[in-house]
Amino acid sequence: MIVMQIDLSLIGMEKGRQYETIITTENGEGVKNAAPMGVICSGSDMILTRIFKGSHTLDNIITQKEFVVNITHSPEIFTSSLLGNLDDECFNDDLSLKDCNAYFKCEAISFTEAVKQSDPIKKKGEAIIIKSKVTELNIKKDTAAFNRGFGYVIESLTNFSRFDLVEGDLKDFYIKRFREAYRVVKKVGTKQDIKAMNKIKKELKAKGHDI
Repeated sequence: MIVMQIDLSLIGMEKGRQYETIITTENGEGVKNAAPMGVICSGSDMILTRIFKGSHTLDNIITQKEFVVNITHSPEIFTSSLLGNLDDECFNDDLSLKDCNAYFKCEAISFTEAVKQSDPIKKKGEAIIIKSKVTELNIKKDTAAFNRGFGYVIESLTNFSRFDLVEGDLKDFYIKRFREAYRVVKKVGTKQDIKAMNKIKKELKAKGHDI
């Protein structure tokens, strides 16, 4: 493991972009918790994360003011930490996950109420935006934080290859899928992801589709 200078670009994080991570926290009784969370890189050593009220992760961060952001590409870890919780054996003594490619420790420095009327999860999404400073960056092996925009690019390319082979409702379905993918990528994707989606959109419009 290499303790690096604190620069999130070393793990592929771009300012203003959102990345899918596993945040690990601990409550006052020492009970550990892991949960998939999106974090936004807001600088070389700063992140933002929006967490809905009522979650163990939010409660633990509010009380402890510290947490760990784990970078992993393991589908099993993402699934297990969402559907239940990871066993204590999955954690290191410093609260990081044993099976991660890199991790960084954070100190919460501000909490802001964030009510979003248009949130798709709730009619009135009540959440807290946490601004945090990265205090330590550890890289176990070369890696890059996962941005789900790339997944949408691949899905959109797959669907694009089928546009001329389908008709009717299925074609309409692919159009709707692209519109949603485009929306998400514009919101969370990297510059490269957005550029790719704009190219696909241009080609679809050239084929006469209303995007």
